[in-house]
Amino acid sequence: MQHVSPLVQRQRVDASLSPFPYPGSYPLSKTAPLASMTGFARTEGALGGISWIVEVKSVNGRALDLRTRQPSGFDAIEALARTEVNRLIRRGNVTLNLTVNRATTTAPLRLNREFLAQVLELAREIEGAGAAPPRLDALLAIRGVIDTGEETEQPEERATLEAAMAKTVTQAIQALSTARLAEGARLAEVLAGHLHEIATLTEAAANTAALQPAALRDKLKTQVQALLEAVPALPEERLAQEAALLIAKADVREELDRLRAHIAQARDMLAEGAAVGRRLDFLCQEFNREANTLCSKSADVELTRIGLSLKATIEQFREQVQNIE
Repeated sequence: MQHVSPLVQRQRVDASLSPFPYPGSYPLSKTAPLASMTGFARTEGALGGISWIVEVKSVNGRALDLRTRQPSGFDAIEALARTEVNRLIRRGNVTLNLTVNRATTTAPLRLNREFLAQVLELAREIEGAGAAPPRLDALLAIRGVIDTGEETEQPEERATLEAAMAKTVTQAIQALSTARLAEGARLAEVLAGHLHEIATLTEAAANTAALQPAALRDKLKTQVQALLEAVPALPEERLAQEAALLIAKADVREELDRLRAHIAQARDMLAEGAAVGRRLDFLCQEFNREANTLCSKSADVELTRIGLSLKATIEQFREQVQNIE
């Protein structure tokens, strides 16, 4: 079980008085909501004896990448899908699958005797030149010898079919975008919670006894005294340099100020919405840098404990940011 100090608990209570209490931490964007990079949608359609299924999914990606799979003869679907994806999606690996099924015909098979006679006549001519006589299975495999009863697709019918499929593809991509936005709204609340925790821990660190002026003075006095005992003849200039170095090593106020600035920037990004995933990811690196420095400078048990909790919360924040567009 993670230890939480009374000071951190008090900070959590005090944070409820802030203008951005958790949950809901601060206003999220209403005009450009966050979108997750993960989502799935499926649509179906049918026309005449043909039915089809469109499945589209997206996962995390560094940029926008679309891959489509469709039967031969339906390549125009790719251009349509690419246009719609580019309109609605900014980032992620998107895969679209189009499956087409034709109803099995029950019409009786008929032999096209006139066409077969022409084939046999050609076969006899070739046979006269030394070729082997044709086999029955080879003759029946020739397209047109057997009439399956299927009607030839007319251009107008084909255009109507493609228009119906295009509508289904568009609906699938729009449904994917809606799913990504719904997941993005959930992630925004999760990120808000983590960011609130980071802010709470930052203020807890600022209020630890080790960071109070009196404690810093006492610590510096002890360290300087130890230095003078070790090197009695230390020049005054060198003593001032060593004292300044000790102060710099003990003082983490700079790191805390930068953490506060990063928190404010992250809040602005979440309020801004839209495609802020890359920028938030970079900001996570800055969070980590300050938290690591805080821990390395700390010589206080409570401050170290808070610093470790801060690093863990930042990592949770970063993991969720990886899913944001």
